[in-house]
Amino acid sequence: MTRIRTRRRVGAPFLLALLFLTAACADPSADPRAAGPATAASASRSPKGFCPPAQDTRAAPSPCIPADWDKRVAENHAYRQQQPITAEQEREARPRATALATVLQRLAASGTTADALRTAAATALGLEPDEIEIQGEVLKPLHDVLVGGGEGRVCVNGTVDGSGHATAEVVGRTLDGACLPGQGGH
Repeated sequence: MTRIRTRRRVGAPFLLALLFLTAACADPSADPRAAGPATAASASRSPKGFCPPAQDTRAAPSPCIPADWDKRVAENHAYRQQQPITAEQEREARPRATALATVLQRLAASGTTADALRTAAATALGLEPDEIEIQGEVLKPLHDVLVGGGEGRVCVNGTVDGSGHATAEVVGRTLDGACLPGQGGH
């Protein structure tokens, strides 16, 4: 019988100390009751999404994550959007697009290597070979390949389709700084 009393004498102060320590760690502002009762206006509003604290200035282009799924997906893929270019920029780059399409059409039938493709595209665009982006791996014969490069906001992108037909267009650089569109999520 003395054992039970000993446990109670030791256990009660321990339990009281544990209760005191955990109560001291609680953050009173985390209690949802601290904000007061919900008003009719706040209860009827639809959720706008999660917003980080005001001191977080790193968020761009929007500091809030939209609650709407379609908006969230569109914002997630915003890096693929092309920057606008002027009609004059497009007109100035048109001869380089024609030159790139001609080079790609010539290489389509015979095929090439990745290094030779970069060099030929760089020559047509007036760039260095390391400034050329390539997507696709079928080089002999050349098909299903995208090639692009440019300066500033202006890019010239060329495509060789599955049948070996080459085209090129003048476009704006994507928001993530690439000429060719992104291949997947980030």
